[in-house]
Amino acid sequence: MKRLILGATIIALMTSPAAMAEPRHGKGHDRMQDRNQQHEGRQWHEQSGRWDNGRHRGWGKERGKNHRWSRGQQMGYNDWRYAQRVDYRRYHLRQPPRGYEWRRYNDRYILASVASGIIISVILGGR
Repeated sequence: MKRLILGATIIALMTSPAAMAEPRHGKGHDRMQDRNQQHEGRQWHEQSGRWDNGRHRGWGKERGKNHRWSRGQQMGYNDWRYAQRVDYRRYHLRQPPRGYEWRRYNDRYILASVASGIIISVILGGR
């Protein structure tokens, strides 16, 4: 009788929904799997480490080293990386708002958004 009850218990446990659930492969597995897909207009950005909620339009088109930047334009990511980061105190520039940085590009000081490269100010500099 004990064998019969033990066998029925084992069968019940093996066929339960918890036993049939897909095994997890470590902490954050489902989250990593979801990052590789688009969900309802949102997209995961590895650079920032978060979802964009459909608002981020990405970086602008690459313009190259000889482009003359002006307010309202959007820098390309490689243009942003090429531009040298500037200490605003050393060059007597105003403190950038949160999320913005001063960069030096082709003898101009450019204040642009770190997240998207949109330029809000350009100051001509002398060599």
